[in-house]
Formats: sequence, C-alpha cells, structure tokens
Amino acid sequence: MKYALVTGGSRGIGRAVCLRLAEMGYPILINYHANKEAAEATKSLVEGKGGRAELLPFNVADGKETDQRLTSWQENHPEDSVAVLVNNAGIRLDSLMIFMQNAQWHSVVDTTLNGFFYVTRRLLKDMLTNRWGRIINVASLSGIKGLPGQANYSAAKAALIGASKALAQEAGARKVTVNVVAPGFIETDMVKDLDEKTLKTMIPAGRFGKPEEVADLIAFLASEQAAYITGEVISINGGLYT
Repeated sequence: MKYALVTGGSRGIGRAVCLRLAEMGYPILINYHANKEAAEATKSLVEGKGGRAELLPFNVADGKETDQRLTSWQENHPEDSVAVLVNNAGIRLDSLMIFMQNAQWHSVVDTTLNGFFYVTRRLLKDMLTNRWGRIINVASLSGIKGLPGQANYSAAKAALIGASKALAQEAGARKVTVNVVAPGFIETDMVKDLDEKTLKTMIPAGRFGKPEEVADLIAFLASEQAAYITGEVISINGGLYT
C-alpha cells in the first residue's frame, strides 16, 4: 500500500493537505510534534470523509528521533511504503537580526531545513527502489523574496528551495519528482499575529489565500499528471510577488 506522509499535518496547510490527499485515495500518515489534540482532530476529519489515517508523532528537527520513528513504521509495514512526502513542518520565530538569539535561528533552521533532510533521506530509498515518488516541499514567499524580521525563516526556506532543486536532479531518472510550493499569506495560525487589513492592500488578489488552495496545488504535484514537473518552485501568493 502506498501512503502519503505530511509533516506538520495537524493544522493549517498540513491539515488541508491531509484531507486532500486522502480524497485521492492515499492512506495518510499525520506527523506532528506536540499538539496531539489537533492531530487527532485531523485524523477524525480524514476518517469522516471515508479515508484512512495514522498518527506518527516525532520532532522532525531531531534526527535520531526521526530515524527511529520512521524505521519503526517501515518495520511494522514491510509491504507498504511512503510514496508521497509533503515536507510541511515549519515554525516562525521572528526578530530583527540584531536582536535575534541563537536559539531563534537554530530552531527555525532545524525544523524546516534539517527536518526536510532527516525525513526525506530516510524515505528516499524506497521511492528510488520502487521507481515512483512525489516529494513536495512547502517553502514560502520569504524564501524567494526575503522579508524583514525573518532572516532565519527566509534562510531556511531559501535553503529548502536549493536542496529541492538539487534532489530533483538526483532522483529524476527514477521517476521521483521533487517540487516546491511557496505560499504567500495564507489563513492559518502562523499569520494570526500579522496586520491582515494592511497586508491585503499589498496583494493584487485583495485577500489572504486559503489552506485548501495550497492543498489543491500540492495534490496536483502529487498526481500522475505532474510526472513531467520536477525541480520547480511554484508560488501561490495572490500576485504579491512573482
């Protein structure tokens, strides 16, 4: 059985992606770090739509824990594999660089960039062996444009883009595609502290995006119809920056 794993799958974009991939027929592995209640809610929503879901808690920023949890899952599912991987886990700890603490830098980079590395490296072998896989990495407008107060977040997302382009070239011959989705301002908990009214005036579409819109794009990239798309960075930002 081919599964889809969504890191940071308990809320926001991650939850929307879990629901959308379940609609495509994939059993879903919902990764989360601390918010079990939200993860359980996502699982219930997937099952409420007739899909299958399992919780897979671990901290993607912890290489040892990530390796142990994924190895254990593989050992307990010898006939199954993760065919679709959505690296969505990420955190924001904004600060002007002059005031930024070491922990703010490392926590953000460790979650987004190192998390991508630890999870993807562990699952890549099966995709290459099976000669089919979809890896979709969730970056950000910040990783393309850079945003003040987000040197850590922008660095992590920009590095994720570079790593994705490199991996796309390594894996393409085995029918494993690697693409990046770069959302702008999306209606999630991550932007609840921002001045939405002012920011909307800067967006040509005149609004924040919806998690479901990002999920639809990711679902397409996970589909058979996207087999000839790899190494791409697709912005979804209402025209804010293109």
